[in-house]
Amino acid sequence: AVVGFAVSLLFHMTQAEVCPPSCNCKSLGEMKGWHIDCSSRKLTEVPALPVNTKRLYLQNNSLTSVPPGALDRLRSLEEVKMFDNPWNCDCHILYLKLWLEDISAPSLANIRCATPAPMRMKSLSQLTGNELGICKRLLPIKCLEFFWRDLILIAGAIITLISVAWALKFSKKLVCQINLSQ
Repeated sequence: AVVGFAVSLLFHMTQAEVCPPSCNCKSLGEMKGWHIDCSSRKLTEVPALPVNTKRLYLQNNSLTSVPPGALDRLRSLEEVKMFDNPWNCDCHILYLKLWLEDISAPSLANIRCATPAPMRMKSLSQLTGNELGICKRLLPIKCLEFFWRDLILIAGAIITLISVAWALKFSKKLVCQINLSQ
């Protein structure tokens, strides 16, 4: 009885260490991973999740995006549900879209955009790069300044080379004319 209590206590301590406080977690058996249910918790961000999560339920929360890399550790994931969240389908949703394309196409098809207005109720799976046009604005302004500076330098170098070539050609003609006149 003491051994059973110790094993039970150890199991609950381990569960408390890996289970996010805002979620319900069930072990799928020793070394088989976790069933993590974080649905309907009013979450605004994805909690830290155990690496060996097999099933993840994040539906019906207040998630608008997922930070790049936040879900990369979940390599043994078999099922994920993320629908019924107010997803903001701008450039920052690309990570989630690409991650779900690799992990769960059915889950991707169930995700609908809430914002911006032109994307409202569109499936995340149907969005293309053209619809995520705001991505262009994420280029740093400094890059554009360097582009114009480099373009001007290249144009200057080309004009200089043309001038030198023309000067060489003109000087050859002048040398030829001097030689002929002598």
